[in-house]
Amino acid sequence: MANNNDAWWLLFELLLILNLPYSQAFGGNGNKINTAVFLSPEFVLGPGSVENRFYYNVDFPKGHIALKSFNAEVIDEAGNPVPLHETYLHHWVVARYFVRKGVEISEFDDHAKLNKSDYISGRNSGICQDESVGQFFGLGSETRKTATYIPNPYGIEVGNPAEIPAGFEEQWMLNIHAIDTRGAEDKLGCTECRCDLYNITVDEYGRTLRPDYKGGLLCCYDRTQCKVKQGFKGVRRTLYLRYTVKWVDMDSSVLPVKIYIFDITDTWKRTRSSTGINAEHQCKVEYDIEPCHSTGLADDGCNDNKRISLDMPFGGYLIYGVAHQHSGGTGSALYREDGQVLCSSLPTYGEGEEPGNEAGYIVGMTTCYPQPGGIKISRGETLILESNYSSIKHHTGVMGLFYILVADQVPKPMHTLHTVIQAQDSITLITILWVVVVIIGAVAVIAVVVRHRFKHGGEDGYEAIGI
Repeated sequence: MANNNDAWWLLFELLLILNLPYSQAFGGNGNKINTAVFLSPEFVLGPGSVENRFYYNVDFPKGHIALKSFNAEVIDEAGNPVPLHETYLHHWVVARYFVRKGVEISEFDDHAKLNKSDYISGRNSGICQDESVGQFFGLGSETRKTATYIPNPYGIEVGNPAEIPAGFEEQWMLNIHAIDTRGAEDKLGCTECRCDLYNITVDEYGRTLRPDYKGGLLCCYDRTQCKVKQGFKGVRRTLYLRYTVKWVDMDSSVLPVKIYIFDITDTWKRTRSSTGINAEHQCKVEYDIEPCHSTGLADDGCNDNKRISLDMPFGGYLIYGVAHQHSGGTGSALYREDGQVLCSSLPTYGEGEEPGNEAGYIVGMTTCYPQPGGIKISRGETLILESNYSSIKHHTGVMGLFYILVADQVPKPMHTLHTVIQAQDSITLITILWVVVVIIGAVAVIAVVVRHRFKHGGEDGYEAIGI
């Protein structure tokens, strides 16, 4: 009976796990994961037009919470996902800020015009400066197939009353940059914001662009127009960014993580006086890829490899990592100086027409989820950031960002067993566990029947089964 006892004890232990609150059983806190779906303010696009606006005080979960994920996609008025080959999602970002109580910021206001004493940035932990890449979450065309889930027992802590300046309240801003490419003369050129296709020579503030600036954010700002084929007719459409936020209530069992975003264009340079985050971290955010001019090379021989080294102004344990690249990207990675790969993030390109699988577009980026405590970054350590793009064609305005989440501590031993199982949906986990329970129960029943027949084979007319 020893084998049967083992099977039933395993079944009993699984049932005990199932009877625990979901988040406790899987390494989080005792509170359930909450989910809310919101819509951005509407925006209207016609063929070739651009939306690049900053919406302030958008809908967002309230209270002292720990964010678990943030996902978004462009939809039409009927709620249908819009494919990238019709409306290209250049990027969306969500950022936190603090505003003095009683001060109203409309959804379209430019915070730069606000009184400095009424507005405080609530940016992430670094390391770029001058208001660049200060977001908490942000993706682009890859948004539908890129995981943003933060594994238990970790979360991004927000809404902490102790961190909100006196007299202020925490609010959230959403930036949406979408380009309608229906009927475009050059879809890729439009999505890469080539200045000649937009007939742009000055930026949105009227400043003349430098002669060598061929394309990028300065040429596809809000309400600009990319060239469409002569005679092409297309209706203007009302669109939204639908975003889904998951979170848990913050308590002592949630381990907070900090957000760090690296940029391959960072001009930071090491100096003896450098300590922590300083003004030397100037991030340009975008850059160009020059075409490969060599003849006779196979396609895989045309690769633009950009690498920079960065001294870490922080230390901690790597919890999550993902890169952000544009079309033409072939992957990005974060290394130690000795060549050890801490995280590699590779693009997935679509192969069809339907939303989430659009041919020629990056529709997803792979992510890194190291074992808790498996990768530690030391304060002052030098890491290498690498970004690779195909250089078969000329590309303008590409990006090479790398997001990581870092925790000061790892789970206590009691969490270790359960954090092996990670999932984004409690229903999925419970379903999987019940399937396991059913299988084990079936095996146990079969074992009982087999043993019974073995013992009583001569009594019921059946021959014993030999194993």
